[in-house]
Amino acid sequence: MAPRTHALALSPRRAELASFDHAYAVAVQRRRETGRHQFVIHTDEPLQPYRVTTVPPVDAQDVVMHVA
Repeated sequence: MAPRTHALALSPRRAELASFDHAYAVAVQRRRETGRHQFVIHTDEPLQPYRVTTVPPVDAQDVVMHVA
């Protein structure tokens, strides 16, 4: 599944922090540090389009990546 994108204009730094690549890197780091499964989910929020959590979302379609 390809990550979804938004047309909101962000500063270059904000765009970098809000990117799928950054969320994935955070998920991998948290998995390494905690040993717990991490989920990168799509939020439908333009300023935070991706979020990392240890709790699987109710709607499986929101999961973009599962770091096991």
